[in-house]
Parts: sequence; C-alpha cells; structure tokens
Amino acid sequence: MSLLYKTLPFGSAMIQTLAINSESTANKEHTVREIVVTEFLSLDGIMEDPAWTSPYWNDEIAKFKGEETSASDALLLGRVTYQGFAAAWPQSKDEGAPYFNSVRKYVVSTTLDRVEWNNSKLIKGNIVEEITKLKQQDGLDITVHGSATLVQTLMQHDLVDCYRLLIYPVLVGKGKRLFQAGITATLKLVEARSFSSGVAALIYEPARK
Repeated sequence: MSLLYKTLPFGSAMIQTLAINSESTANKEHTVREIVVTEFLSLDGIMEDPAWTSPYWNDEIAKFKGEETSASDALLLGRVTYQGFAAAWPQSKDEGAPYFNSVRKYVVSTTLDRVEWNNSKLIKGNIVEEITKLKQQDGLDITVHGSATLVQTLMQHDLVDCYRLLIYPVLVGKGKRLFQAGITATLKLVEARSFSSGVAALIYEPARK
C-alpha cells in the first residue's frame, strides 16, 4: 500500500458533501453497522500502490469519496495501510485531514504491539469475532481503505456489506488484486457512474439470500 491516500486532495467538493450530509447521517439509525470496502482499482484489477490514480483526480471523484466519509464514523485498517496513513495524515494540511486524524480507527494486526495515531485501537486476536462485535454496536458505516490482506479475511467470512470501487482506465500488469484466487462471491450492482476523467465508479453489495 502506498502513501497515495495522503497526497490525494480531497478538495472543496468533498467538504461540500460532508456539510450536506452531516445532519442526515447524524440522525441515521443503524441496527447493524455496515462494513464498506472502498478501493482504487486498475482495469486489470490491481489495487496495490495506486499512484497511477493521481492524474485522474477531480471534483467528481472527490464527491464520491466524500460520500463515504460522511456516512462513516470508523475506519477498519490492516497494518500496512494503517502505518501509511499514520505516517502521512497527522502532518497533512489537506481538507480531509481533520476527519482522518480524529475518526475512530480499528487496526487489525498480529504483529503490532501498539498503535499511537490518535483514536486508534488495536485488534490483535479473535479478529472475526471482534469485527462482528463492532458491526453490532451503534454507529455509522465502518470503512475499509486499501488493506488487501484484511479484505480477504472479511470476504471469506461474509463480513463485507458494500464495495465502492473506482475503476481507472489503466493496465498495471502486476500487483495485489482485490479479488484473489480462491475467493468466491455473488454481488449485485447497486449503482454505476462514469466520470469525465474516464474513471468509473461501481457500487456493489453481496447478493445474500
């Protein structure tokens, strides 16, 4: 996972989305919190080191990302993504920095002994059980950025409720993929948008019976 997330400008469109949705999300009732996986993907399915996304950033993408932020009051991150965020966001002057620095962060890692970034909590054992408990608590969505290994665990245990994918018109050729060999799922398309930059936004939910 690269530090791309720290360099992408969230911009005025995201801030406007936060303001518009703040009241409605504050009053939104969740009987079960949803886990939302949000990823930048190349056309050949690569999610690793997404520096290739930077030239495509615009207000449309900022608005799409802002929708995620305004609907979420917690992040669920793997070790590599967490360490990248923790090294970048505290020093960032980006308009999205206050959110990322203050939001509750749950960090899944079997190797870390402590997490020092503001409002972070370590999940070190009984990972599936602990995440299931988080979903049962009151609150808004729990958003997963990057975190390739963690996402595979969530998928294996049917803990993902929504995939928000930005598909970029580039072929990377190699790297970690979101959907890895051996993982099966049936998804339903909830929404599709095309942006002026050539990026497509796809929102999927599991087709649960």
